[in-house]
Amino acid sequence: MKKKSLIALSSLSLLVGSAFLALPASAALPTVVSGQAMPSLAPMLEKVSPGVVSIDVEGSHVSKQRLPEGFRFFFGPDFPSEQVQERPFRGLGSGVIIDAKKGYVITNHHVIDGAKKITVQLSDGRALNAELIGSDQYSDIALLKLEEAKDLTAVQVADSDDLRVGDFAIAIGNPFGLGQTVTSGIISALGRSNLNLENFENFIQTDAAINSGNSGGALVNLNGELIGINTAILGPNGGNIGIGFAIPANMAKNIVDQIIEYGQVRRGRLGVHGQELTSELAEDFGYETNHGAFVSKVDKDSAADKAGVEAGDIIVSVNGKKIRSFGELRAKIGSLGAGKRVELGLIRNGREKNVTAVLNDIGQTAKAETLHEGLQGAALENYNAEGQVGVLVADVTKGSLAAASGLKKGDVIIGVGRKTIRNLGDLRKQLDGKQGTLPLNILRGSYSMYLMIR
Repeated sequence: MKKKSLIALSSLSLLVGSAFLALPASAALPTVVSGQAMPSLAPMLEKVSPGVVSIDVEGSHVSKQRLPEGFRFFFGPDFPSEQVQERPFRGLGSGVIIDAKKGYVITNHHVIDGAKKITVQLSDGRALNAELIGSDQYSDIALLKLEEAKDLTAVQVADSDDLRVGDFAIAIGNPFGLGQTVTSGIISALGRSNLNLENFENFIQTDAAINSGNSGGALVNLNGELIGINTAILGPNGGNIGIGFAIPANMAKNIVDQIIEYGQVRRGRLGVHGQELTSELAEDFGYETNHGAFVSKVDKDSAADKAGVEAGDIIVSVNGKKIRSFGELRAKIGSLGAGKRVELGLIRNGREKNVTAVLNDIGQTAKAETLHEGLQGAALENYNAEGQVGVLVADVTKGSLAAASGLKKGDVIIGVGRKTIRNLGDLRKQLDGKQGTLPLNILRGSYSMYLMIR
């Protein structure tokens, strides 16, 4: 079957080539008809395409398999209890340059997940090494930085909240590793969620063809502005059937801004529980349509509670922009940083009401034992005070491994070996996969010292 498909494709190419060879010069397609230029996306694409890149990753996936207890019985107690296998892989994806001066490239988390080496190929053929600045698996966004980047072209970011169903959309990426490819279509739907694709779902749906390898590429409008990051498709066997999904540009930008500032995502929390608004619920609570998020519960002392949100409210807008579902509300709030002020539009007892909430900071502290076994018992958080940055040891559990190594509450981790640590993102990167003795550069009061964490 594959052989027949390849033969048919080759024949088609040959026929097309023959047809063009047979055309006289006078038969070229016209560029002007009735005094008007023929419409074309080419001028816009000539400006935008250099800002879309191909990404080649190399890495390895580590899998662990627990061995039967009988192995330790025969080979002794020192025999490992699990078998660790490391399988190398290579992958292809796409990315978008969003800052030409700093060399920032945005892509999907799943494109670079597990990568040890990331190579970015520009549209002019240059291949550059890329450093992973940070990523967020829950929104599927990652930020790369090109090394020794010069003469780059960035894609301008549009306000994706202004999108409408029916707007034209153009997808640019690297499907199947073919190289830069452009497809066009329209916005088919907005605010898609509950697709079981990502943790925070607020997808733009488009019928512009998106295929494997397009992940992380650009979805742009007719002005050549970035409106979304192509992420997933719905189709049999991974093939395109005209249902593709992209992460809205605003959501991606919020995540990237946090990664740049903090080295990680400091996700905000509103503190509401609820469900999608049905027509029955809308009628019961005095609302005429079923667009919005129904609030069934408000957590005590949460941002929503302090703002005056109540159970039974219907949240219909965030910062003046309408929302369509509870999933969209969750995604919008989840992509905003902790401490952000958000204006919520509510329907209560059939009447409109606006309240302002300041999002709580969740995930600010890290479970240190997930970074290194020897840090078990330490609570870590980002530190930035009096010109000093690093990772603050917010607490140390008495009798823990961290305490046994001499780590104390109030210490600031400023380095691992000779590598400088600015935040939790840097610390995670330096400790990734490391075992055994760990030399931490600690700032304790005004003194700098090294602690050996085991």
